[in-house]
Amino acid sequence: MPPLPIEELSPREIVAELDRYIVGQKAAKRAVAIALRNRYRRQMLPAEQQEDIIPKNILMIGPTGVGKTEIARRLAQLARAPFIKIEATKFTEVGYVGRDVDSMIRDLVAVAYRIVEAEKTEEIRPRAAGQAVERILDILVAPESGRRAYAFAPLSPENDPEVEQKEADVREAIRRRRERVREQVVSGARDDERIEIEVEESASPFVQIFSPHGLEEMGLDIANQLGGAFANRASAKRSVTIAEAKEILTEEEARKMIDAASVAKEAIERTEQTGIVFLDELDKIAGR
Repeated sequence: MPPLPIEELSPREIVAELDRYIVGQKAAKRAVAIALRNRYRRQMLPAEQQEDIIPKNILMIGPTGVGKTEIARRLAQLARAPFIKIEATKFTEVGYVGRDVDSMIRDLVAVAYRIVEAEKTEEIRPRAAGQAVERILDILVAPESGRRAYAFAPLSPENDPEVEQKEADVREAIRRRRERVREQVVSGARDDERIEIEVEESASPFVQIFSPHGLEEMGLDIANQLGGAFANRASAKRSVTIAEAKEILTEEEARKMIDAASVAKEAIERTEQTGIVFLDELDKIAGR
């Protein structure tokens, strides 16, 4: 079941949604439900008033297995919010070299980017699927194939009605065949047939580089800063079934339609407004 719009849920309804997955913990579920609702109400205020209302952190205390992590994770799913779980001990080990505290937020932005990208992909999936089918049809029904029968025909004067009629007949035959094949591809009748497709090698929107603080995930502008080194993606040919080709090409066409810059902007905004960082094992460092 897809998550309900958080703006339509009262704290009581949020608790009811959490009750579907978590047994007990009534007080904890009520507290996080109120906090989530207050976070949404804050977003409805004018920008100048939002600055005066700082969202509160929540401290959940309890032994392992009582549902602390699950409450936070389900709450994030309900709110369609980016969520990461961090072990506090990883940032306090003596002599530890690598990720710093800022990397928590970079990881959270990466999660938010994937969430927004997935949502945008679902919005345009019907159009992307249509483009994928067209590419498959170009492989199965090459437009040039219908003209081969006339490739060695004697040359005729330009505007010869007979030649024009033959060309029109060829185009119509190709169109009819293309429509027949389209129905077969869309219906799945030819899903097991293998074809060779050319696909772009996948590239992650986040790249990893070494920095003074260790291996950090940096943002989308890295490719531009490197002079467009990643502008031209390599392509490779793959032999796949038509069923696999539809899925692969749909994802590829969707990536072409998505504006990465707008996705990144929305991901950062969603991280700022709704992001959840779950700090675990605080008890192990509190007594040190």
